[in-house]
Amino acid sequence: MAVYLCPVCDYRYDERRGAPREGFPAGTAWSAIPEGWCCPDCGVREKPDFDMHEVSRG
Repeated sequence: MAVYLCPVCDYRYDERRGAPREGFPAGTAWSAIPEGWCCPDCGVREKPDFDMHEVSRG
């Protein structure tokens, strides 16, 4: 699983948690997020602009 960060406002999309307010339940993979999706906090950046960070299991 991974976390994806908006480079403008630091919004975090965590695949484990999803984004229920955006309609993505927990466990929704980043690949399942539509390509045209924008950051829900700032609306400035689109999916391709997000930076991926691997999350180690622990």
